[in-house]
Amino acid sequence: MASPEAFDVIVDQIADRWTTTPVVFENDAFDLPETPAPFIYVEVFGDFFGQASIGDEPRDNNLWREGGQADFHVMTPNGTGSREARSLASQIAGLFRGQDIAGVSFLDASIGAGDPGRAFAGYYAMTATVNFERDE
Repeated sequence: MASPEAFDVIVDQIADRWTTTPVVFENDAFDLPETPAPFIYVEVFGDFFGQASIGDEPRDNNLWREGGQADFHVMTPNGTGSREARSLASQIAGLFRGQDIAGVSFLDASIGAGDPGRAFAGYYAMTATVNFERDE
């Protein structure tokens, strides 16, 4: 999982700028509506803290870089096609792609990452992924 610092930037950006659908973060309580309606499920992963500089003592005083990704699983009702999911995925990725927010640099983004959408439990899911880096 990503650091609390990176996670908080993502949560705050969505809270400040996204009103289109409900948003659910990993392990949050959420009651699915009786009639399926669009929402976004967010997972945030930190891949590593790589040493980005050398020579400082103690070693922990060097620059360390966290790399990670935010996955935005856009959930739309089954049987309604993929256009709405694609549109929502593009919009939410656009909140982050190419942005530097509070020390987190959001880099490239993809919709689907080469994988098709998938259906389950009355919903169709299409994932937008945004990669990020954060230095400390």
